[in-house]
Amino acid sequence: MSTIKKVALGSQGLEVPVEGLGCMGMTTLAGMNVYGVADEVESIATIHRARELGVNLLDTADLYGPMLNERLVAKAIAGQRAQYLIATKFGYEVDDQEALTWNINGQPNYVHKAIDRSLENLGTDYIDLYYLHRLDPNTPIEDTVGAMSELVQAGKVRYIGLSEVSADILRRAHQVHPITALQTEYSLFDRRVEEEAILQTTRELGIGFVAYSPLGRGFLSGDIKTPDDFEATDVRRMLPRYQGENFYQNLTLVEKIKALAAEKGVTPAQLALAWVLAQGVVAIPGTKRRKYLEENVAAASIKLSAAELAELEAIMPVGSTMGAAY
Repeated sequence: MSTIKKVALGSQGLEVPVEGLGCMGMTTLAGMNVYGVADEVESIATIHRARELGVNLLDTADLYGPMLNERLVAKAIAGQRAQYLIATKFGYEVDDQEALTWNINGQPNYVHKAIDRSLENLGTDYIDLYYLHRLDPNTPIEDTVGAMSELVQAGKVRYIGLSEVSADILRRAHQVHPITALQTEYSLFDRRVEEEAILQTTRELGIGFVAYSPLGRGFLSGDIKTPDDFEATDVRRMLPRYQGENFYQNLTLVEKIKALAAEKGVTPAQLALAWVLAQGVVAIPGTKRRKYLEENVAAASIKLSAAELAELEAIMPVGSTMGAAY
């Protein structure tokens, strides 16, 4: 299997593989399995296999666990730090007992506290890309980004990013310190960033776009056929779009994607991922297994014709998904 191509993420000088590896599912989140039960040995093997394939961008966050995910990544990259690009996030407040308060904290003093903790968790002295996980409604974005800028000056962070913010917040932040990347959910299944002119704004400002959940939280894989396919502790059971009538309405869209994938001789997940990459963004599909990692990497070399892109657009136009994301 050939290794993956590299692209510029934004205009600040960071170069990344066109696909990264989302590590969230490799540990629990506040006691819940995010997408089923994980196996630490297989998760670490997946991180090592990713590097062999050129997928050396690892995406984690202090929220995941909390803290457990960053520590798992540290174990996986021990002795090989320079071979990886580490992206982590802060903002969901974690107290001194490592418990989530579920408040969003973007205050400057918390920014400094959070980075030092993440550096320790990850066993490194710098983070390649540091994101604000969600906007703190009680702290001006200028204050949060001002503090993040201080982390860059201190050499603790190379580049900064935001996650799930509006075009207006992005513009304001970018005036304080150059924003390298915006990470937001984006897939055939979730196209809010097109509806709200967010993707357009990143292009205008020279900010990279990183798509998380590019497989619609696994729904576009075609493997999930009833709500009972989610394990009892799977977080997706709580999300409106995977409940009741919404689930079955959305499943009919997935069936059409499966048919198109079969015609092309690829899996539905590969087709969905190829569509995201065709939008000129970086994707971070999450997996905790080598098998799915390899399937995802193969998707990066799938070329979609104008006719195929038009057919996907016809199947899942903007706004076709039923149910809210959260």
